[in-house]
Amino acid sequence: MAQKENSLTDIKEIVKLSYLYDFYGPLLKERHREIFEAYVLNDLSLGEIASEYGITRQGVYDIVKRCSGRLKEYEDKLQLFERFQSAKERLGRVEQLVGTIETGTEEEKKEILELTREIYEIL
Repeated sequence: MAQKENSLTDIKEIVKLSYLYDFYGPLLKERHREIFEAYVLNDLSLGEIASEYGITRQGVYDIVKRCSGRLKEYEDKLQLFERFQSAKERLGRVEQLVGTIETGTEEEKKEILELTREIYEIL
């Protein structure tokens, strides 16, 4: 499968595309979402997907590449994932700092930690 040897075999690229898909997947056409999920998230082969959808392996590959490009374009314009990552990093730092605070009651520290957990869930 020479076509799968492109950037889609790089684990970092797959993880990034998975995150971008979480944010922007609903903006893709339903059929394209299904094919993208099958290939990137479920790790099915081009041949398996092509057989299931009645298209060629090249057709599957083209859809996956097109979807990957669109997801990256959406992120370039909207930067939702980048903001999410930034907020997540800052919340992690808040958690670290709470552990080092000398003043304040244990109840206040617990409240701060609970608030950061709630923000994580919102993100």
